[in-house]
Amino acid sequence: MRRRDFIKGAGAATLALTTAACTKSGVAPEVASVSSSPRRPFSDPSLPELADVALNTARAAGASYADIRIADYRRQRVATREARILDLADDEDRGVGVRVIANGAWGFAASARIDKDEIARVTQQAVALARINAKIGREPIELAPTNAYVDVWNTPIERDPFEVPLQDKVALLLAINAKALEVSGVSFCSSQMAFVREHKFFASSEGSYIEQTLHRCLPGFQVTSVDRKRNSFKTRNSYADPRSVGYEYIESYPWLEEAQQAGEDAVAKHTAKSVEPGKRDLILHPTNLWLTIHESVGHPTELDRAMGMEANYAGTSFLTVDKLGSFQLASELVNFMGEKTHVGALATCGYDDDGVQTTEWPMVSGGVFVDYQTTREQAHWIGRAASHGTAYAQSWKDVPFQRMPNVNLVPGTTPLSLEQLIASTDDAILIKGRGSYSIDHQRYNFQFGGQTYYEVKNGRVTGMLEDVAYQARTPDFWRSCDALCSEEEYYVGGSFYDGKGEPGQSNAVSHGCVPARFRQIDVINTARTV
Repeated sequence: MRRRDFIKGAGAATLALTTAACTKSGVAPEVASVSSSPRRPFSDPSLPELADVALNTARAAGASYADIRIADYRRQRVATREARILDLADDEDRGVGVRVIANGAWGFAASARIDKDEIARVTQQAVALARINAKIGREPIELAPTNAYVDVWNTPIERDPFEVPLQDKVALLLAINAKALEVSGVSFCSSQMAFVREHKFFASSEGSYIEQTLHRCLPGFQVTSVDRKRNSFKTRNSYADPRSVGYEYIESYPWLEEAQQAGEDAVAKHTAKSVEPGKRDLILHPTNLWLTIHESVGHPTELDRAMGMEANYAGTSFLTVDKLGSFQLASELVNFMGEKTHVGALATCGYDDDGVQTTEWPMVSGGVFVDYQTTREQAHWIGRAASHGTAYAQSWKDVPFQRMPNVNLVPGTTPLSLEQLIASTDDAILIKGRGSYSIDHQRYNFQFGGQTYYEVKNGRVTGMLEDVAYQARTPDFWRSCDALCSEEEYYVGGSFYDGKGEPGQSNAVSHGCVPARFRQIDVINTARTV
């Protein structure tokens, strides 16, 4: 997939009507009914009226800021193994969350009941909690300014997964299993699909009224080969990654072809040569590299982590604020962009849960670390005038906070295919697929595995390897990058479930990248590690 094809039309799904408001925290304008209508009508005309109950109640109670999210979610999962169904689940939930600033502190309350009386009660509770929090707060909350928007934004999809009959989904999954089992030596195959539809209406005391419907899908399978003579079993998972798209992704992916190849790979692993440990050049395929990006670049550039606010649970970051704008994180070839705008990427939306219109910005430029992920509350911590739009809450009953956007490795500017990269490499290991991983709390020392490994000698792939993992310190690893393929090799991987916070929340995030070469990285043999 070409990067320009992936990002083309990134803003096409957004039809924004922007008002002139650009309000800072501490100003509480009069709340009235929606003065402008979006170019598409809201799905439920009562949503703005319900939102105004919270906004007017908060203003009357003395809050300097308020927002409300009325949201509903539908989730479906289908799982199979061999010729049987293991799991069918389809659930929905709906509720309202109200967030306010009063006396310079946040207050939040939520309810599964959505009516005017309950919304008023919840809002009063949020204001009361804010006043309690203000007594222990260190400094008043300061929000970066944002425009007010009246808009409807939907994930561009061609076919709604929830309108596809379950029997069609089951039939495809069973066909995947059967295809893998046709390969001699394959013992088991399981497969699954998961779908999420997230619908939410956001309104704020600054004049925004935003409705969004987001779709995500997670397909995949696992093939296992058991060799009783060798007393071993080997697995190979699908390379397919989740996307923010409709069922057309499921219909267009070559499942049966990959199931057969995965079966052949799993069987071949039994006789693959065990890797010799030592320093080796690596060629990392995007199906493997995206996870390394997620852990070693995505998480360290979360500003709250860098400020120590996640230290109790998810750790801190070696990318402390004193390194901003000067630290050479990677080689000069390496550039990373943060964004929530690329069509098909998991974190993409029109607006974040602060009501900020999403955008794209540089995070690493010429190898230098230049920016963090920020929300409205965080921007002033590092002297920024605006938020990067990375606030998100996993449900109506959770508080929005800073969550990872899509973080992408920019392709090389010189035309270079994967085949050409391999041909230009004398001695390396090619790694494909997501495997096991481990990284310390500062995101500084790490170890990653993969699904399949291949030895490259004198510009050719000479055979399969096994028992491979690579270890490095994050800056050393990225500084060793000396080749990036060009945009025709661009691929988007991602995580459906990325955890953070206490209480814990989960979000979905993608990472686009191209095949890349890294020089003289420590490779270990996992079968020999005690």
